[in-house]
Amino acid sequence: MKRYVVAAMLVMGLAGCATTETYDETRGWTVEKLYSEARDELNSGNYTRAVKLYETLEARYPYGRYAQQAEMDLAYTHYKDNEPELAIAAADRFIKLHPAHPNVDYMYYLKGLVYYNDDQGMLSKWAGQDMSERDPKAARESFLAFRELTTRFPSSKYSADALTKMNRLVDALGGSEMHVARYYMKRGAYLAATNRAQGVVKEYSNTKYPEEALALMVTAYDKLGMTQLSGDAKRVLALNYPKSAYLTQPWTVEEMPWWKVWK
Repeated sequence: MKRYVVAAMLVMGLAGCATTETYDETRGWTVEKLYSEARDELNSGNYTRAVKLYETLEARYPYGRYAQQAEMDLAYTHYKDNEPELAIAAADRFIKLHPAHPNVDYMYYLKGLVYYNDDQGMLSKWAGQDMSERDPKAARESFLAFRELTTRFPSSKYSADALTKMNRLVDALGGSEMHVARYYMKRGAYLAATNRAQGVVKEYSNTKYPEEALALMVTAYDKLGMTQLSGDAKRVLALNYPKSAYLTQPWTVEEMPWWKVWK
């Protein structure tokens, strides 16, 4: 009798294991089927599901064109899913594994785009906060990624847009530095203000900010009692901007929200 009881318990235990086994609908799917389903989920905006399918494809079929395309699509899916760190990591991984891939230029472009849009998204978070408390790292990283794209692949179809965004980023970074200089002037930190203004003149000469930076230096050096340096700054201002309004009236801090420098 005991034998039958034990046998019955074993059967029940096996049945219990069978019912708790995780169901995987993708079991037996071909690589084509996996990729097609992942792409459909991506196009439908079901990013979490798309990520899972792309990762499954990579695990089961790690070689071949579908695997490489899945790696690229995965980076893009993370980007669309507002996961910038995962998108950057996926793009970097693809670049490292497939440096000679015919579409690797898109991965450089995507990196720049992720940082670029991440930087724009921070605007709402920074509203009302002094820019001097923030380091515009995303803007710099975006610029570097776009620069690498345009340097390595000057004929890429993404290079034109990358160059446009680079120009905007340079202007934004110059404006950011100028805002910090104004911030220091408001608080009487005149030496710190001149250091920032000098950086604007040297590093962002092709933007609209050097004129104001020079004018700020004239005022800041005057406040510090450094009349010779103040005069030197004014002469440089006159030489480069002979019609500048700052030549006839002293520089004053513009009362404007910091985010306007990004417009």
